[in-house]
Amino acid sequence: MTTLSEERFKGGGDMSWDPDQYEIFSDHRLRPALELLTRIPLASPAVIVDLGCGTGNVTRRIAQRWPSARVYAIDSSEEMLKKARSGAEGIHWQQADIGDWVPREPPDLIYSNAALHWLHNHQTLFPRLTGYLRGGGCLAVQMPLSWNAPSHRLMRETLADGGLEGQPLGDDKLRKTVAREWVAHAEFYFELLAESTRSLDIWETTYLHVLEGNDAVLEWVRGTGLGPILQGLSNKERGIFLTEYRRRLRAGYPCRPNGQTLYRFRRLFIVAVI
Repeated sequence: MTTLSEERFKGGGDMSWDPDQYEIFSDHRLRPALELLTRIPLASPAVIVDLGCGTGNVTRRIAQRWPSARVYAIDSSEEMLKKARSGAEGIHWQQADIGDWVPREPPDLIYSNAALHWLHNHQTLFPRLTGYLRGGGCLAVQMPLSWNAPSHRLMRETLADGGLEGQPLGDDKLRKTVAREWVAHAEFYFELLAESTRSLDIWETTYLHVLEGNDAVLEWVRGTGLGPILQGLSNKERGIFLTEYRRRLRAGYPCRPNGQTLYRFRRLFIVAVI
């Protein structure tokens, strides 16, 4: 059974997203998405799915690259889709939980940028997605490898002992969900997909983001991993958590005299052709 806390981390259920917060660092977030897009080896896919499309910034670029394709954009967040639909024509926007998604027709390309890490059971999820593809089709995925990052380690530690007098915050289910390592190592995905694919390209990239503004790393994680945690806490706990987490982030990611903060962030890329 999926718990309420786990459901918040699936990108479905009652979880809500703030598209404006997510786009504060849109230039930094867009770079890995575009790098994944450039590595897709398809000349003219007829049916494309952007799974977990968010605000649609990448979806529109996908549609521009392959203007004759039917492009479907799937996301569980109505807030994200509302912003995505603005000024975008010819793309089929659909609100759905990407964990339960089934294509309307066999795609030539399933593209997913920074979305599949929210889902459980990758050992069945990835073969299921490649199984939806038309022959010669491609699964292109990017997922953050953020579990070991100081920003995310400090999230877990603040939940564990950041309350008054070092008490934990939230309930056991929330803390256990946050403690789960969302993405496996690259070799796991290679072993999972190698026998069922014609070509398989897997790599990791570490970005050194130069962020501007006060508490820049806190603002970054507010748009992604921190959101479900804050929604799992009571109003009183949320204030306590943010005060302590902000203090720890400032020590872990000191702001330089010129107002910039360096944020190292690692990502995993997979391009599988069946």
